[in-house]
Amino acid sequence: MSTGHTITITPTDAHVEVRVDGVLLAATDHPLLLDETGLPTRYYLPRDDVRMDLLRPTTFHTTCPFKGEAAYWSVDVEGVTHDGIVWAYEAPIPAAADITGHLSFYPDRVEITVDGEALAA
Repeated sequence: MSTGHTITITPTDAHVEVRVDGVLLAATDHPLLLDETGLPTRYYLPRDDVRMDLLRPTTFHTTCPFKGEAAYWSVDVEGVTHDGIVWAYEAPIPAAADITGHLSFYPDRVEITVDGEALAA
């Protein structure tokens, strides 16, 4: 990691729900909080708590020098495609290994609630 750039991954027992147009995509009591220098806190949810049957993989990938290569998924809800709204690091670099098997959603493109309170985008 470069000097001054940090990533902190913290387990929490907060109840997190993710919806798109009112459709529940994920609900968990075991999210991970990922805090990264210069970015807002991201909630990473265990794959088992995400409705993977509603998601379809995209061909889009990005690379983060601090986490590795990210894969993206889209969802179709009521005839509307929400392209690339969720991502995961399937094989993150060792410094971010704890997020293996977890997915994160763009908070400005979905509705996220944490312990019943809406998360600001």
